[in-house]
Amino acid sequence: MKAIILCAGKGTRLRPLTFTSAKQLIPVANKPVILYSIEKIKEAGINEIGMIVNTENIQAFQETLGDGSNFGAKLSYIIQADPKGLAHAVSTAKDFLDGEPFLMYLGDNLIQENLVTFVKDFEKEKLNASILLTPVDDPSRFGVAVVNGNTISRVVEKPQNPPSNLAIIGVYIFDSSIFDGIANIKPSWRGEYEITDAIQYLIEHNYKVQGHIIYGWWKDTGRPEDLLEANRRILENVKHSKKMGVINGGTKIEGHIVIEEGVEIVNSVIRGPVSIDQNSTIINSYIGPYTSIGKNVIIENAEVENSILLENAVVRNVGVRIDASIIGKNANVSSIDKKPKVHNFIIGDYSSIKLG
Repeated sequence: MKAIILCAGKGTRLRPLTFTSAKQLIPVANKPVILYSIEKIKEAGINEIGMIVNTENIQAFQETLGDGSNFGAKLSYIIQADPKGLAHAVSTAKDFLDGEPFLMYLGDNLIQENLVTFVKDFEKEKLNASILLTPVDDPSRFGVAVVNGNTISRVVEKPQNPPSNLAIIGVYIFDSSIFDGIANIKPSWRGEYEITDAIQYLIEHNYKVQGHIIYGWWKDTGRPEDLLEANRRILENVKHSKKMGVINGGTKIEGHIVIEEGVEIVNSVIRGPVSIDQNSTIINSYIGPYTSIGKNVIIENAEVENSILLENAVVRNVGVRIDASIIGKNANVSSIDKKPKVHNFIIGDYSSIKLG
């Protein structure tokens, strides 16, 4: 069995972060989201993975992941030149899949569930399609499935009146019959070839389509608030690890903290869970729980908690605690000491600024 990870979307809900990085490469707990996906796929015994990317982000993925050998995987890159939907993305991988059954994974999903049983059940039952489902409170936001026992009798994409509360959460297994479904569907009202329509074709033509219901935590990291929640969830399981960091000058450490090589902490309070990546500097500051600090970040005379700071960010002399925030690469947040004291901004498209 092979796998494909769909990463060709533009990530519009995460702008401006996605103007300079694919959303799947944004770090959560100081690790790109895509690496959590690859780890889940490898746990299921699948090592050959097709990365479906677009012409704009392929270089970033190749620079970050290479050929996958560093992660024990074999990666191939497949271009989806036009954003024509999930079913269209699958069709671009037909040659790569070469008739084999495959696991399909949306690259911005984070799930807690181990996929081994999901894969084994597909093989044991000789299914044509199996879909990961979970109960949700707001099913109209998702593709939704109706099940009788384990058998799926109907799927519908983002219905106004959901026929069930079982959301399709972006992990699927198909055999080659899915390409029959894709060949027999038309674009939806939003101009996309929907994978739900292809699955519905299989259902209506008596293919074996089952649902696999999970109840563990999962998250689509397509919005800033979702990234922050995922960051909190993952940091909850962080184990205390001080590698080559230097801690001095009255610093107080509480809780589970990951401190990587080259970190310097001076006269500060660090209250975990917190992850601090290589060569970052924290001076006269408070870092509160559920904060991830990327490489080469500088935080001085500031308070930060429940936030994600990407590499090379600078936060200096900020008089109000920063909370529930994402600060992008090379961003600079600081106060003006001289009078008149004013707010001075250079704010990119789609940015969000809230002043306390």
